[in-house]
Amino acid sequence: MAFSRSSGKAASRGAPKERVRREPPPLDAAALRDLALRYVGRYSTSEAKLRRYLGRKLFERGWDGAGAAPANMEIDAVVARMADLGYVDDRVFAEARGRGLTSRGFGARRVSADLGAAGIARDLAAEVAATGDAMAAAVAFARRRRLGPFDPTDGAGPDRRRKQFAAMMRAGHGVAETRRVMSGAIDDDDGGAE
Repeated sequence: MAFSRSSGKAASRGAPKERVRREPPPLDAAALRDLALRYVGRYSTSEAKLRRYLGRKLFERGWDGAGAAPANMEIDAVVARMADLGYVDDRVFAEARGRGLTSRGFGARRVSADLGAAGIARDLAAEVAATGDAMAAAVAFARRRRLGPFDPTDGAGPDRRRKQFAAMMRAGHGVAETRRVMSGAIDDDDGGAE
């Protein structure tokens, strides 16, 4: 028989008790608003991402409000209220995400695609993607991934150069920038060679 350390009494060696998981209650208008506030307080988001999040929560938990149809209208109202209060701003979100991706070395096509996946309107995504410095982003990507002039093996072989070129293209860089970086024709203004 085993004794527990804290009480000195015999501890039972039976099977552990199964925990019963409590189902969260269905959502109503107030709960939906509270979920939205917690989400925008924690994450930088777009209107579309907030709408998807609330829709997913509504699907998981169900609706306890008046009627089944108003639930989607309630989501739209909550998202509109968050936008009116300035908690959600697609332009600010897009510019911040675009700067972050560009600084990591992604090109305009990749930035635009990422913003589109986040629910940013196509014209705003294209506008934000075009504001970044394409050559500096290409150099940053090549440096980070050790491509072209930053390759320690000095681009051993045409297959390796083709793969590096393809990696630059997948990162969203244009052909002109990619060729310029891969050839090593980089100015100090472009982020500079070492």
